[in-house]
Amino acid sequence: MHTIKSVGVLSVAKVMGAIYALLGLIFLPIFLLAGLAGSMAGGSNNPLGAIGGLALGILAPIVYGLIGFVGGAIMAFLYNLMAKWLGGIEVQVQAPPVMGQPLAP
Repeated sequence: MHTIKSVGVLSVAKVMGAIYALLGLIFLPIFLLAGLAGSMAGGSNNPLGAIGGLALGILAPIVYGLIGFVGGAIMAFLYNLMAKWLGGIEVQVQAPPVMGQPLAP
């Protein structure tokens, strides 16, 4: 068994930020459809529904990415703190077989 004693706060924050930004891109069509529905419901004199939906669609990946970055940094910091007290997460790893060597029976 190997134990993960600490994780890189910035590396976790970058990965989480990227994952959450991708989620924002996935939700982009939903926000755009909501803006389209809002513009239709408001009548022809009220373009705020379409503008709001478009703004949400454009800002969603950015805001989600920032939230993921900050949340990932906080969680990585808390993990490092808890791992000092509790010992970390135990994982079992296995090295892949090396090509060219026969496997042991």
